[in-house]
Amino acid sequence: MQRSTISRLVAGVLALAASGAASAAGFQLLEQNASGIGNAYAGSAAVAENASTIFFNPAGMTQLPARALSIGLAAVKPSFKFSNDGSQTGVLTGNTSDAGGWAAIPNAYLSWALNKDVYVGVGLGAPFGLMTEYDNDWVGAAHSTKFDIKTYNINPSIAWRVNELVSLGAGVSWQRMEVEYGRRAGAVPGLSTTDATLKADDDSWGWNLGVLFILSPATKVGFSYRSAIEQDLKGTLRFKGSASGSSPLLVDSGAGATVKLPDTWILSGAHAIDDRWEVLGDVSWTGWSNIQEVDIMRTSGVLVGTPFETAQKLETRFRDTWRVAMGANYRLNDAWRIKAGVAYDQTPVRDASRRLTSLPDEDRTWFSVGAQWKADKASALDLGLAYLYVPDTGIRSGEPIDPAVRKLRGFVKGNYDSSVWILGAQYSMSF
Repeated sequence: MQRSTISRLVAGVLALAASGAASAAGFQLLEQNASGIGNAYAGSAAVAENASTIFFNPAGMTQLPARALSIGLAAVKPSFKFSNDGSQTGVLTGNTSDAGGWAAIPNAYLSWALNKDVYVGVGLGAPFGLMTEYDNDWVGAAHSTKFDIKTYNINPSIAWRVNELVSLGAGVSWQRMEVEYGRRAGAVPGLSTTDATLKADDDSWGWNLGVLFILSPATKVGFSYRSAIEQDLKGTLRFKGSASGSSPLLVDSGAGATVKLPDTWILSGAHAIDDRWEVLGDVSWTGWSNIQEVDIMRTSGVLVGTPFETAQKLETRFRDTWRVAMGANYRLNDAWRIKAGVAYDQTPVRDASRRLTSLPDEDRTWFSVGAQWKADKASALDLGLAYLYVPDTGIRSGEPIDPAVRKLRGFVKGNYDSSVWILGAQYSMSF
């Protein structure tokens, strides 16, 4: 493959990698490949079927051909339909349409062997992302009208085959995060026609480790860990509308917030029952309790060093979560494999009073199917489709906030009818 072709591929993935809508619980994106969608990502740290193992378990590179390339794209459609049930939001009384929308999550991976036991590689993707966008005059506009999280992640990695039974892997990640948070300045006359928007970004470093055990020709077990990454976001706070500039609280300024993105670990297994059937399993943990609250602080202007008063802080009080997945593959013939999987994915949101309009998250159950077509021994095309069932989701946002802030922002009470569809394709080849 010519170097110019690889350069164009990398540039294209970087241009897209920021676009994301949360599909896993919280605002995590599991779609670091599309080949795992058909199995609901069961066995993600053990299968090592293409170069995307760089993200899930870099030790898996030792199971690949000398040079391997994998590129993919997942299209995600979350739906968040709000039904009002007694909100108290002052002059904000409008309805809202679906706060979800389509998003594209691309990925690209390249690995190559330095010798028979040492492999290096690099991956590009977007591990976190979220987009909720409401009508500007909806009942919860003083809580949020837009919340957009984008990430870019570049992950150089190395793997070492210790012996025929054990392989080790490690990597570093450069990760960029961009955030846009918009809301009405308040739910009272005057402020209800003024928009406040925070735009901030940062880049930081993390790391990951993995180990792969080949227990037998039919059985593999993988374990991987990906570190937390702290992002010290810096940017601007802007006001637009009739009350803009009318007080020091409504004057444009620099602003920022610090967010510690969660660490994760995965334990996976893959076992071939016979020449046709393979079963997969996965247990993963995500350290969402790193995020308890997000203080938006002014970094310039007359109120430098003080919080953005009209928004106060985003109180999440997230909890750590577990995800369990099971999957199976059936080989029809040398060219075709059929995939299926189910998974249960916990939300980090504790209860309705801690649920935010910007992240109306709830536990979800994955139902996935997929297929793999091998045109020849050196290439494969994977297609996957998943439906994520989300039960009715209650919200009482604003309930624990002190009376003065609640009067300003209002109390959003109601239910969300939510779901997620995921459609993906992955092309993998050796050369």
